[in-house]
Amino acid sequence: MGLTKALRFGWVGALGLMLGCGGVEEPGAEASLGEGSTDSKVTAPAPSLEAAPTLTLHDGRTVQATPPPAPPPIMFQPGFHQALRENTYAGSLTTYRMRIPMGRAGSRVRVTFRSGDGAMTLQRATVAKAGANGALASAPVALTFNGHAGFTANARALVTSDPVDFPVGFQDEVAISFEAKGDIAASLIQAFPGSYSRSGSYATTQGALGGQTWEYALGVATVDVEGTPGRAFVTIGDSITEGYIDTRNDTRNAWPFLVQKSLGLPVANSGVSGQGFWDANLQLPQEVLAMQGFTDCIVLLGTNDLASEGITVEKLEQRMTQLFDQLQPRCRLWVSTLLPKEKTNYGDYEVVKSQRVEFNAWLRTQTRAEVIDLEAVMRQPGNVHLFLDGLEVDQIHPSMEGHRVMAAEVVRVLKAKGGL
Repeated sequence: MGLTKALRFGWVGALGLMLGCGGVEEPGAEASLGEGSTDSKVTAPAPSLEAAPTLTLHDGRTVQATPPPAPPPIMFQPGFHQALRENTYAGSLTTYRMRIPMGRAGSRVRVTFRSGDGAMTLQRATVAKAGANGALASAPVALTFNGHAGFTANARALVTSDPVDFPVGFQDEVAISFEAKGDIAASLIQAFPGSYSRSGSYATTQGALGGQTWEYALGVATVDVEGTPGRAFVTIGDSITEGYIDTRNDTRNAWPFLVQKSLGLPVANSGVSGQGFWDANLQLPQEVLAMQGFTDCIVLLGTNDLASEGITVEKLEQRMTQLFDQLQPRCRLWVSTLLPKEKTNYGDYEVVKSQRVEFNAWLRTQTRAEVIDLEAVMRQPGNVHLFLDGLEVDQIHPSMEGHRVMAAEVVRVLKAKGGL
């Protein structure tokens, strides 16, 4: 891949991306055909070349006029994303209905599912506009996988549906219902209110699903939306990015979603609670690089690495550099300083403090990524290790107000430095 910091939106670039779209499976993972399949490929229409008209000037000479610009191409870009590291096991066929907010408008969608630690069988899946109490606000539209209603996939596979006509607007909430059994990938925290599960086959049920509330992200890794290409962001981080505030959360309160809402652009959230640099670098190919069409990457990572055994500031710098090396061929890089940390759940707190200050100093001077200094807007003026009053919930994680402050600063910097 060429080293580009931003997506160029000529038809040639769009064609290349569209030819490469579809699900990506981790090495060794397979999805079977027959009852199921792997993801489908989408081919861009060949661009038409319009001949320039001949114009006759007032003196009788003729010239070739400049042809009108071609209309912008359309392409798939992420409208939703969730990294799914945990595992849920369904011993019998169960219907899950996830309520998902969309960050992109367009006319068609495709959905990428992820299996868990073992084999997963998806029998049927639909997409519809989300209604109240688990009901659907529109008729469910069936998803297919290489023309089949479902699939069986081995552990940790990504399987992408065929594109389906389903117009969505920016900030629309959709309901993705799927009937599955076996090992299904899941998130660590509950952050999707309005989602449900019910034993049995109910993916086409338009009324309230019933069953029980299910607020973990489950199975659905990415929803791509086809529309006019534009800037599309992905955020990489830990629980601070995923949106942990309490035992039950709402992804719509997390700073990436608030940035998305403010900018009117997709901001895919690939934060994972508990994540550090080692697992971020390991999982990046499947969780982030497997997506198509993102243009910018925002990294807020390192809090969980502070004072870990064998970790020095030099090691933190090295691992951040490894992350940049993987990301830079695909996106423009943005990086945030680490937030204040008023306590530590492991390691020596004095080491945590000194490493964080030194690592933030390095982040501010490195030149690979544009810096978003979130520490500066979250810390007390007289103490770099303390949050401003009201911006934290447990001395480590931001409060809802903290997420609003973070989002406002990210938006300010992106507009100032990102050409938005």
